[in-house]
Amino acid sequence: MYKIIQKRQLNSQVHLIEFEAKDLAMAASAGQFVILRVDEFGERFPLTLYDFDCENGTITVVCQAIGVSTRKLCALSQGDSVLDISGPLGRSEQVQNVGKVIFVGGGVGTAEVYPIAKAMKQAGNDVTVIIGFRTKDLIICEQEIKRICDNLYITTDDGSYGRKGFVTDILKELLAKDSYDLVFAIGPLVMMKSVSGVTKLKSIKTIVSLNSIMIDGTGMCGGCRIKYNEQAKFTCVDGPAFDGHLVDYDDIILRQGRFKNKEEQSTKHYEHKCQIKLK
Repeated sequence: MYKIIQKRQLNSQVHLIEFEAKDLAMAASAGQFVILRVDEFGERFPLTLYDFDCENGTITVVCQAIGVSTRKLCALSQGDSVLDISGPLGRSEQVQNVGKVIFVGGGVGTAEVYPIAKAMKQAGNDVTVIIGFRTKDLIICEQEIKRICDNLYITTDDGSYGRKGFVTDILKELLAKDSYDLVFAIGPLVMMKSVSGVTKLKSIKTIVSLNSIMIDGTGMCGGCRIKYNEQAKFTCVDGPAFDGHLVDYDDIILRQGRFKNKEEQSTKHYEHKCQIKLK
């Protein structure tokens, strides 16, 4: 059992949750993830490590309540516990001083930008962060990211905060004015595809973090399989970080769409059962 020692709501759907997990904290690195199971009836689902504290023996994740299991997790309170946390899993990010780095985050992917951007800044890099959201009410981690980067740009689709438009608008402007050594993109697949398209024209190395559907997290189930440089890779063991210019985004989007339809059906069935019990 892993106890929740801190929990706070970042927006209407997204929650930050800190767990007591000494062994996991000691082994964790930026870019890795864990797989959680809330209770014995729950499914296993992955969450990227937002932060980890070796001294206090804690790990922190950011969770968006969009399915049955993530809603279960976000409904818990400080002092409650979850049954299982496996990890840390995946390859840790290669943190080194490469020069000038841009991080691009979209939606809840902004939380995944934070630990890697923090580590890259500590390694001596000049770090610029661009984060984008649909509207002001969905913005998360602004102050935390502002403290660990040199420049922060925020966009909203509706113009309710920061600049109206998309993260790629600012990315194009920055690349036109100055030279950069590396770009990280973490967020919706369409966004990462667009960012990779922009940077490919400039021949700038680009890393994306892929959060495909996962079950076991060890490469056995094959659920997170992707096409990468014309080969099959598994995001749980080969990633989650990949060269953004070699990823077949269209194939991943197609696969995710199939799982999404099944998840929506499962969620509707769960909600229907709850309504029946309430009557």
